[in-house]
Amino acid sequence: MCGRTCMTLNPEEVVCACKYKKDEEVVKPTYRNEFNLSKKYKPSYNLSPSLLSPIIISSKHFDSDADSSERTIIPALWSIIPRWHKGDYRKHGLTTNNARMEGIENSKLYKPLLTAGKRCVMIVEGFYEWQTVDTKLKSSERPVYYIYMPQQDEKIKSTWKLLHVAGLFDVWHDEKGDSIYSFTIITFESDEHFSWLHHRTPAILETEEQIRDWLDYERIPHEKALEVLTKPKSIIWHEVSHAVNNSRNQSELCNKSKQQAQSSKGSIMSWIKKGKESPEKS
Repeated sequence: MCGRTCMTLNPEEVVCACKYKKDEEVVKPTYRNEFNLSKKYKPSYNLSPSLLSPIIISSKHFDSDADSSERTIIPALWSIIPRWHKGDYRKHGLTTNNARMEGIENSKLYKPLLTAGKRCVMIVEGFYEWQTVDTKLKSSERPVYYIYMPQQDEKIKSTWKLLHVAGLFDVWHDEKGDSIYSFTIITFESDEHFSWLHHRTPAILETEEQIRDWLDYERIPHEKALEVLTKPKSIIWHEVSHAVNNSRNQSELCNKSKQQAQSSKGSIMSWIKKGKESPEKS
């Protein structure tokens, strides 16, 4: 179950990182942010459900004249708001940040979205997972891992390879008629590549072809859509510190390896200690 992610790119950087080919030309997706009760996406090292995260959807959901292969990025609430819910959007009482693929086609909440072509892709740099397999430790003490794609150069943002996670989205309207876009990500049973850590794996789209087929709901009907999703083989990981346990912790050390975090913390404490010990200038 994926319940925490890392996405530190600002909207402009997100758009640049999500360029795609259309008719042999590399184009940027459109970015729209005129809904969600004026709430804005904020880059985060430790993003949890109920916050806004950027997702990609087909532009045809906004413009009937658009080609369904065209892409638009929107910030959306991570955790589907049921369309039948009335009142405070935060109080529907359901856990909807993840959707099990095995039950989607029988779900009162998710099947209508699938059949309506409301497929989306959550864009993240990586996600965090707490080890639940072969451990008897309390949840707060379990090892935590950061999962991401191999990078060519971590220092150059424009070259970062993001994780693209398949999901479903919907639009909820409050009593005033204002709209909130929300989404869930799809998970399935882990294979041997990931099952040592957790029994569920997000549906990560590893190729441009998978991303294109999942988003293009007119070309790929819902009966075939789930066949696009396969278990990821390219993801890598490293253990991180328990600092990420607290979702309010937004330190840049959250996604660093446990060794890096400890080393950086030690260097900072050493610098502070040295500063305190330094004699005051007269």
